[in-house]
Formats: sequence, C-alpha cells, structure tokens
Amino acid sequence: APPSQPSPVKGEGARIGALSDRRNIIVIADEAHRSQYDFIDGFARHMRDALPNASFIGFTGTPIEKADANTQAVFGDYISVYDIQRAVIDGATVPIYYESRLAKLALKDSERPRIDSDFDEATEGEEVERREKLKTKWAQLEAIVGSENRLKLIARDLVEHFENRLAVLEGKAMVVCMSRRICVELYREIVALRPQWHDEADDQGTIKVVMTGSASDPLDWQTHIRSKTRREALALNFRDARHPFKIVIVRDMWLTGFDAPSLHTMYADKPMRGHGLMQAIARVNRVFKDKPGGLVVDYLGLADQLKRALAIYTESGGTGKTAIDQEEAVALMLEKHEICAGLFHGFDWSKWISGKPQEKLGVLPAAQEHILAQDDGKRRLLQAVTELSQAFALAVPHEQALAIRDDVGFFQAVRAVLAKNAPGEQKTDHDLDHAIRQLVSKAMVSDQVVDIFAAAGLKKPDISILSDQFLADVRGMPQRNLAVELLRKLLHGEIKIRSKKNVVQARSFSDLLEQSVRRYQNRAIETAQVIEELIQLAKDMRQANARGEELRLSEDELAFYDALEVNDSAVKVLGEPTLKTIARELVESVRRNVSIDWTVRENVRAQLRVIVKRILRKYGYPPDKQEKATQTVLEQAALLSGEWAAAM
Repeated sequence: APPSQPSPVKGEGARIGALSDRRNIIVIADEAHRSQYDFIDGFARHMRDALPNASFIGFTGTPIEKADANTQAVFGDYISVYDIQRAVIDGATVPIYYESRLAKLALKDSERPRIDSDFDEATEGEEVERREKLKTKWAQLEAIVGSENRLKLIARDLVEHFENRLAVLEGKAMVVCMSRRICVELYREIVALRPQWHDEADDQGTIKVVMTGSASDPLDWQTHIRSKTRREALALNFRDARHPFKIVIVRDMWLTGFDAPSLHTMYADKPMRGHGLMQAIARVNRVFKDKPGGLVVDYLGLADQLKRALAIYTESGGTGKTAIDQEEAVALMLEKHEICAGLFHGFDWSKWISGKPQEKLGVLPAAQEHILAQDDGKRRLLQAVTELSQAFALAVPHEQALAIRDDVGFFQAVRAVLAKNAPGEQKTDHDLDHAIRQLVSKAMVSDQVVDIFAAAGLKKPDISILSDQFLADVRGMPQRNLAVELLRKLLHGEIKIRSKKNVVQARSFSDLLEQSVRRYQNRAIETAQVIEELIQLAKDMRQANARGEELRLSEDELAFYDALEVNDSAVKVLGEPTLKTIARELVESVRRNVSIDWTVRENVRAQLRVIVKRILRKYGYPPDKQEKATQTVLEQAALLSGEWAAAM
C-alpha cells in the first residue's frame, strides 16, 4: 500500500503523520545516547510517528540509564558488545590509569570539596541553567573548588606532575575545570609559575583556555574567548603532536567527539558522572605511536563516580576496567625492574649512578659484555627494558618510579648501545620510539650514551675502509662478546650499503656473515674464532673494493661482471677478457634501454631479457647458465636503473 501523506508541521508541538507503516524498515542511530529520548514532543516522538513499525538499532560507546533517558529501554537488549578489554587487546585503544592527587594537596578541611550523592545531577551544562536550588549548590561547591589557595596548590602540583610526565612520555594534557571562572584563574596561576608557557598569539605558547563566552563576560576573560574559527585552529594545533601547544584547560568543550591521539594525561577537577565521565576520560585512550596508556589525575574525588560508571558499563556483558589504579602500574613497573635487575645479577653499576660522565660511559662496555655473555641475553634485555620503560612512563611521577629513575636510565643506556644500528642497517620498531624518552642523568650527554664505539673505547671508524688499525683494536678488546657485536654491526652496515650497488657481492658477504654469527650463537665456535672470521670477512670486503681497479672495470661494470657467475668452472672457460667485454656491453645496452618505471612495465622487461640473452649467446655463454645469469643481470639493473634514469 502506498504510504500515507504526512500531515504538515505547524510550529512547535505539531505532530507529523506516518510516512510509512511498513515493517521492513530499519532505522540506525549513531551516537544513540543523544536525542533519542524525548517521546513527548521531540525528535524521538517524530521518528516513531513517521515510522511506527520500523526497527530501531542504536550505536553508542556510552549508553545511558536515567529516569528519563535509558538507552536499553529505547532500543532493547544489546545485540553486540565490544567491551573495554577487547578494545585494548585488539589495539583499538590504550588502557587508562587512574591517580588520585587529593592527598597531595595541603588543604584545610573547610577547603576540601564535598560531592555527595544528591549532587549527581549537577553536570557540565548546569553552570548557569539549572533551577535555583541546584544553582545554589553548584555555586557553593564552585566557590570551594575555585578558592585562591586551592588553585595555587593545584597549579603547583599540576606543573610539577606534567613536567615529570613529559620527561618520560612526549604528549599533551587536558585540564577539566567546573566553571569558566576557574579555567581562567587556574590558567593565571599556572603561567605565574611558568611565564614562558604563555603567549598572546593563538599559534604560539604551551597552554591555552578553550571556552565560549560573550562581550558581557569579565574583561580578563576576553583573551580566552575566541570565535569558532579560532577555536578550530587551536584544535588543529592541539592534535598536532609536534606543536608546542601542550596543555588545554576546558570546562565542557572538547570532552566529547574530540580526538587528539597524543593526549595522554587528563587532570580532572570537575564533578562528572556516568556517560559524561566515561566520554571525558576516553579522550586519553586513543592509540598514538608507542603511547603505553592514558592517565586520569583526580583532584576532586571522582573515584566513587568512576566505580558507578564502571558498574553500568560492564554489567551489560562488557568486561575490563574503565580505569586502572595507578598502583597497578607501579606494581607492574617494579616487576619489570626486577626482571631487568636480574639480567645484571652480580654486576655493579653504581658508578653509573654516582660517577662523572666519563665514568658513567666507562660502565657500558662491561655491562654489554655481561648481557652478551648470557644465552639470548641481547634479545631478553631489549624486550625487558622496553617493557620497563613503558611501565615506568605509566607510573611517573609516583615516588617509587622516581626512586628507580637512575636504574631505568642505566638499563636504557645499555639497551641503546646494544640496539644502536650501523649506517644502512634497518631500524627496529624499538628504535623508532617517539614516546618513551631515555632517562639519563643530567650530567650524561645522550649522544655519548648511544655511541657504541665511544662506549667500547674505540674511535669511530670509516666503515668503508675498515682499517687494519681498527681491526687490530677490536681484536685486542677485553670484552670479547662486545667485539663480536661491534663487528657484526659494522659488517651488516657495509653489506647493506653494497646491496644498493652490487647484488651478488652483497649476497655472498651476507651469507658468510650469517654463517659465522649463527655458528657463534649456537656455540659451535668460540668467541676468539668468530672474531677472527669476522675480521677476515672485513678484509675480504676491503679487498673487494679494489677488484674493479685491478680488472679495469667501473663500479657498474664490476656489478654486472659478478652477475655472470665468473667463479663457475663452465663460465671461466670463456676467459677473463671475454667476461669483461660481456659486462661492458651489458652495462651499455641495458642502460640505453631502461626507464624509471621499467620494472613495472612487462613489455620493457621482456625486451631487456631478449637483449641480455642475445649478448650472452653472442659470446658463447653456457646455455644452461643463461637463464640464471639473465635473472641476476635484471636484478642488478633494477638496483642501478633509478640512478641511470635520473642521469639521462
């Protein structure tokens, strides 16, 4: 049957007729905790009048349960629940940790805010608009929360706390206050402590207040009241992890629907509850690089509200804690610290903590030797220190975290020199860290810490030369396992560089290096023997650099010469002069026929295969070897073609 025509809507309170009475209509409401509950004269009433037999499905991260707004009452039982625990396990969010700082504020009893159960209804929109009784109650609490002495204490604690956080974990913070007045006055107290954080320009400065207002607001508020366009520009800057805008103070803006992944700390000084509290704290759980978790710092006493919210959002079938007590992060940190300390059992690193910079540096070679002498010691240390660093970042600035700061700095320094890559060696994920900073004493220069050669007491070599003097110094090192590690890194880096020029030579040296290291790791050969093998490999590499001059071949011609399997007995029969001629002709012909995109153009690849095979047949290259030689020549051409095409 055709749908009935809707009746016209005339002014507020007017009804809309049915648009369709079909039963096969599905209405999907995103953010279903909003605008779906007014069945008297609102959007929900009009939707159901228009589609009386439709099925309604709601999506929400924060279902609500109030007397006049209940998500399940409107939409029915849950079809599917994607809970907090699954989100963290899947890597969709990071865990949130909770820290109460109430005890850190030296407040008189009369200055301590009291939020009883009757105050639950006072939420963010109530600053101006609630009935007189509630406004009075809000005003009384606001006066206590916003008292001058309390704001001074919070400003001092917040500045110290966040600076300690930044020393470990690069990122941003959001401060949530209960009124615009408090936002402005807390800003004033913070910049009094850190004047350099203030800047009148929107695109400069470390800290900003983001709030709405009008010309009738007090004069000292006006600098913080911006147009929508200016607020949007601020939002872009705050989302930019590299922008100096690090701290935002808000009342209710940016608490929902605003994502800044590098935001890792929220300072809560405002009554919040239920879905509003859940939405607010979710600002810090976004995934960002290697951010280990978000932290909610409570200055008001929101623990009970958090527990109630947790009960609502887990009893429906979801699991996992909304926020983890920071003491759990501390316990995890201490557990990881014990694992790291266990790897250094019997090793004295006290000079790292109390010594001069050069003495600190002097501890590192022996520390590396201690780790490398253990079965799988390097891998175990890299993993253990990474896990400790992440746990430490979550626990800072807890007193127990600060107490082990120097130990963590030592463990990270050893990890840094062991993970340090030679030029050309691909960086591991651990070395691409952006969040976890190395914690080293102020007296220690960080680039000294990560310089593996300085730590081993050696001058940094030119790895393209690998001089006899340097190799002799390595052979004489008392730390034998460290000597192996140094040589492995250097040779790996040199092979990586060669692989961009000469595919056959790089592959050959890589196989030799891998064989020696594998036999050493399997304890098939002693440390002294593997050092000699690696030193000989380094000398062979150095001699390989001179082959082109001896054969009177350019670097490119030598690469194609090696691609011809010149050591194969069937190929050797051709003689060196013929092989050199083939190499020169291959370079000339291939170079003339390649373009930047030839590797992805099948017709050009086919043409080059024909050219290469024609040259090989022309000089009597063994037929059974031609296919492999052609493949290697094209592989070599792929390495050099970009450089050739750019020079054309």
